[in-house]
Amino acid sequence: MIDNLLTIFNTFRIQDVLDIAIISVMISALLIWFKDRASRFVFWGIILLGVVYILARFFQLYLTAVVLQSFFAILLFVLVVIFQEDLRRFFERLALLGRFHKRFFAVAAFNESAEILAQTAADLARKKVGALIVLQGQDPLDRHLTGGRNLDGILSQQLLESIFDPHSSGHDGAVLIDGNRVMRFGCHLPLSANAARHGSLGLRHTAALGLSERSDAICIVVSEERGSISLAKGESIHEIANASALRIELEAFFARRAPIAKTRPLIRWLKENQREKVIAVALACILWFAFGYQRETIQRDFTVPIEYRNAPAEWVLEEPKATEVKVMLMGHAQAFQLLSPENLKVSVDLAKLQPGRQEVVLTSAMVKAPSNLAVAGISPDRIAVVTSRLISMSVPIEVLTESTPPRGLAIQKITATPAEVRILIPRKLRGKRIRILTEPIDLAQLDVQKAFAPSLRYPPDIQFTGGKMPAVRVVVKTRQESAPSAR
Repeated sequence: MIDNLLTIFNTFRIQDVLDIAIISVMISALLIWFKDRASRFVFWGIILLGVVYILARFFQLYLTAVVLQSFFAILLFVLVVIFQEDLRRFFERLALLGRFHKRFFAVAAFNESAEILAQTAADLARKKVGALIVLQGQDPLDRHLTGGRNLDGILSQQLLESIFDPHSSGHDGAVLIDGNRVMRFGCHLPLSANAARHGSLGLRHTAALGLSERSDAICIVVSEERGSISLAKGESIHEIANASALRIELEAFFARRAPIAKTRPLIRWLKENQREKVIAVALACILWFAFGYQRETIQRDFTVPIEYRNAPAEWVLEEPKATEVKVMLMGHAQAFQLLSPENLKVSVDLAKLQPGRQEVVLTSAMVKAPSNLAVAGISPDRIAVVTSRLISMSVPIEVLTESTPPRGLAIQKITATPAEVRILIPRKLRGKRIRILTEPIDLAQLDVQKAFAPSLRYPPDIQFTGGKMPAVRVVVKTRQESAPSAR
């Protein structure tokens, strides 16, 4: 056991520290995010299955590992369905990280806002005037709010009381407050789908709970039937005893929304959510040991194709030529798990080759392999290459025909344009007959068609000047046959 620990310590790299640190931050962010969410139990269930999967792999429980591996293959789709709203909020938070629009208020400023809201809610409750007040947190709320009118006025008790006056058009909607300003009024909020677990709730309470389930905003609800004050936050709603209790809640919310700048932000960050961060580091270490720890170096052989590139113009690689070699790669098992063998190839550059037969030494630099795998050897380690300059020549185009002309028509002349083409041939074909043929022309179609544009048939080793097969037009000239005379 001690020897294994010493081996791990001796092979520990700075990259491994960075690897664990990044995964720890990601896991801690997820744990902190889901800490107060109702869906956290599903999240913990998935983590439990992940731990079982790691243990199954460690103790070589084949059936358990295969079943859980199949489950994790569809886990992405399951997560999208279960955590749809949570993921949406999470990515919205990520988008806001690059925006420096947060407003910092002095202590007196948000204390004044808390006092105004608490006193207004208490007065409205005493008069049994219904109200729904939304205090925006860090999450954007535009996609959750419908209707309403923009106001952007300074927060005051008189303004709120005029909005929630029973004779006002915005009485039944919600007021949106951001900091010390009233941004909108008469808004409609999404209704909660889990209101039944909180007992019998009115429409305002259900709407406040629905918004708190979808964002970090808090909602103050004044009931016109009971004359009570309720506060919805963090997917829950509870009644507030009096204005003083509400003010304490609001001051805590504003303090979180616009915290007072302190020195040593790193130390402050480390002190927050310590339990989740310790768990995140432990889970990251376990994951690193299960999947990232480089235990031993192994070697594997792959049959790899050879890619010939940068051949000079009008030069050809003579046959036969090597098409594949065996490459020995060396690395850790984890690196081979990420390897796609079909992407392996040996690339031979022909730009500096001379005409004739020569040997090319295959080096590790020619092997296109991942950087975390080393090339231990290539077999064979050299290949023979024969190159030659292509010979230019002109070859006439021969027109092939099939079938017979319609009755009463006779072929007078067949003309191909162009009549000949310039081609490039390798040295091995010099002196041999090269034929360039058209695809067969169907003479049975001459009663409706006299011109054709057939493709060409040619040996595979030749090339056309310019690198493109020329377009050929064949014209068939016909004449009428004279009918035989009657006797």
